[in-house]
Amino acid sequence: MALNFLRHQWQKKTFKFVLIPVIVILLLAVVVNRYWSPILADKVKDVVLSSSDSLYKADFSDAELHILQGKIIIYNITLKPDTTVYNQKKRLRLAPNTLVELKVKRLVLNHVHPFSLYFQKKLNIGQIILNEPRLSVSYQLNHTRDTVVKDRRTAWQRISKSLKSIHIGNILLNDVNLNYEDYSGNKVAISKLKELNLSANDLLIDSATQYDKSRLLYCKDIITELNNYAGETPSGLYTYKIKHLKLSTLTSRLNIEGLAMQPAKSDVFFDKSKKDRLGLLADSVQLNNFDYLNYHKYRTVSASGLTMANGKITAFTNPGKKPDHVTDKVKTFPNMMIRKLNLDLRIDTMKIRHVDVIYNEFNKKSQKTGTVTFNNTSGYIYNITNNPSAIAKNNITLVDLTTYFMNRGRLDVQLKFNLSDEDAAFSYKGTLGPMEFGRLNPATMPLAMVKMTSGSVKKFSFDIQANSRVFKGKVDFLYNDLKVVLLKADTVNDRFKRKSIMSIYANLFVIRRSNPDDKGKLTSSLVIYKRPKDSPFFKTIWKTLLTGIKPCIGLDEKSQKATKDRIDEHLENKKERLKNKAERQKRKAERKKLMDQGKF
Repeated sequence: MALNFLRHQWQKKTFKFVLIPVIVILLLAVVVNRYWSPILADKVKDVVLSSSDSLYKADFSDAELHILQGKIIIYNITLKPDTTVYNQKKRLRLAPNTLVELKVKRLVLNHVHPFSLYFQKKLNIGQIILNEPRLSVSYQLNHTRDTVVKDRRTAWQRISKSLKSIHIGNILLNDVNLNYEDYSGNKVAISKLKELNLSANDLLIDSATQYDKSRLLYCKDIITELNNYAGETPSGLYTYKIKHLKLSTLTSRLNIEGLAMQPAKSDVFFDKSKKDRLGLLADSVQLNNFDYLNYHKYRTVSASGLTMANGKITAFTNPGKKPDHVTDKVKTFPNMMIRKLNLDLRIDTMKIRHVDVIYNEFNKKSQKTGTVTFNNTSGYIYNITNNPSAIAKNNITLVDLTTYFMNRGRLDVQLKFNLSDEDAAFSYKGTLGPMEFGRLNPATMPLAMVKMTSGSVKKFSFDIQANSRVFKGKVDFLYNDLKVVLLKADTVNDRFKRKSIMSIYANLFVIRRSNPDDKGKLTSSLVIYKRPKDSPFFKTIWKTLLTGIKPCIGLDEKSQKATKDRIDEHLENKKERLKNKAERQKRKAERKKLMDQGKF
């Protein structure tokens, strides 16, 4: 019997061509939702097991299919490693270095084609969204290179019996809660990350892409972004912060903005540690052609370039550090330090732009802190590596920098480090341009208790060949009208006092006023400085340069001996005068006493 409301021909046609299919689809959706979830679960489990060689198991509690929207919602997803399979692979030395565990309460798949999955064995998804997933990653260095495995099949070959292809347009993981445990060091390093976003574009596994090396994990691009990350070292001496980090596998570029490594306050730091206090700030750090996959697998850092721009490096020597005459401080040489790094490092070129380097040292005698600065430092460092095969091809690290000493004199310096020499051979040469001597007072007054009152540097140049035992080379120091004031500490009033007589003596008889002198005689210095075993890198560099500067300003060994003899004579005369004065005052007091007693 015909329905009463289908009175007109257009109503019958509408019902036939529109309403009937809609009703059928809705009924079909109810049926599919009831029976499709177990089918999907079986497919997912099968794909995960086959593609991971039975290492991982996947599961979920329920799934909803919305046919009209082309959407699937899956609840309570878990991806866990099978520890039994992992331990078996570990015994066979086939275990991966990284294990992952994932928990997601709700996953949304948009633009899904379930019928193509069921009938054509093609998994095609437009977008996958995981909100606030909990991700646990553990890293253990089981091997340092790809292991030889029996199953050399690609991921597509492993899934080909179940699926013909997998294609996902976008995978979005928002607000990831990541717990990362690194077991590669002496202690477990645990990092907890929030405000982490991950996205993968154009994931495609099929017969054509199985050997596509332009893709990482079969994705065209994987982007990692981290915001407002902060942490603390296990010792509690340093905090570190990153404002924003972004890694793109398509461009192989790692960008960091707002990098900071800040030490604890001086009193806290030096109370807990005998090490020097260091700090680092950088507006931006960029790593180009970064091989992320090898870093992820084996902790190797390989990149064509590293750029650090607009930053500050600070160092404060520990004032409580006790002399250590036993330990050889050759380990502080850069070419020796790079050997000790707990990673395989290869960086072709490091570019430095507008970085200030500030060195502070506390002088117990003056009770003051002296500061040496190298401002607006820019330049290049080439061939930074400790990789044996890279060193075999090129064993020289070249440093070429331009900086402004005490924010005034331009200093151009070049260093060459031999990366393979057991004696830590290296060389350094440079030229310092014109500057006023008075600019040195923030360093010379607290550290040497000498104040520069006049004079200017015309040119300071040096060329030194060095190794762990001896530094040899030439120093030229050209200057005009040098005058100094010798100081002594006045700790009561927290200031310096002038040594007037000694200053006059130094200016008249010791220090060469200018170089070349009034007669045009130029004094240069050939330096041979034998490095004490306990002398670290930068201290030895400065000691060598100071050894070359002294003869140029009139403080050669002969002059220093003559000066010392005169000063000793002056001190002895002063001591004799004070003794005579005391005896006179004593006799005067005795006469006064006798007069008061009427005996004189």
